Amino acid sequence: MAYTVRELGRRTFADFEILAEQQGSCWCIFYQRAKPAGRGLSPAEQRRINRRDKAAFVREGRSHAILVYDGRTPVGWCQYGPADELPRIDAGRGYHKVGRPTGSERLWRITCFFVDRKHRGKGIATIALEAALRSIEKRGGGIVEAFPVVSERMAAVPEWRWFGTPSMFRKHGFERVAALGTSGVLMRKRIPPGGSRATGSSAAERSGTARPGRGR
Repeated sequence: MAYTVRELGRRTFADFEILAEQQGSCWCIFYQRAKPAGRGLSPAEQRRINRRDKAAFVREGRSHAILVYDGRTPVGWCQYGPADELPRIDAGRGYHKVGRPTGSERLWRITCFFVDRKHRGKGIATIALEAALRSIEKRGGGIVEAFPVVSERMAAVPEWRWFGTPSMFRKHGFERVAALGTSGVLMRKRIPPGGSRATGSSAAERSGTARPGRGR
């Protein structure tokens, strides 16, 4: 199966919409807001507001993600971005105790994944993660954070698997930093600016089937 990847942007927002409608009302915007929004609104109203605000972030170049395609069909994504683009993480009690890493290196975050039901179990999330790490490397590297779920009970719920698994990140060089409550863990990886490959090659990459897409 030949999957391709593209960055989220104005030209790919319509493809993102196809997946976001499947996900629900979140529109992958939760971590882009420093404070909660939409309390007391119906799911339909939340969806409308989230879609509007997400579209604005994308137009302004303040929302990053990797989209994965099967042919011309979008089948999954991985959201990533500079820490200041995803400020909600800082509000977490567990993260607040640890704090941002010291130093002058740029801080990046990988917050969540989503894969179309029909394409789950085919390595889509891994393809998206590897593309996100390559993108971060090209943008100057830095410290990359991830927040996978470690609770088996929560990991059994599809929505919580959106954060990835510890083993998935360990395979790509991430190391455990601290627990985030009883359900999650903070992991970090350093990517040198213009340095070595951000990640090892997946089976898809080795066979030459995972490559940047050139449009719909």
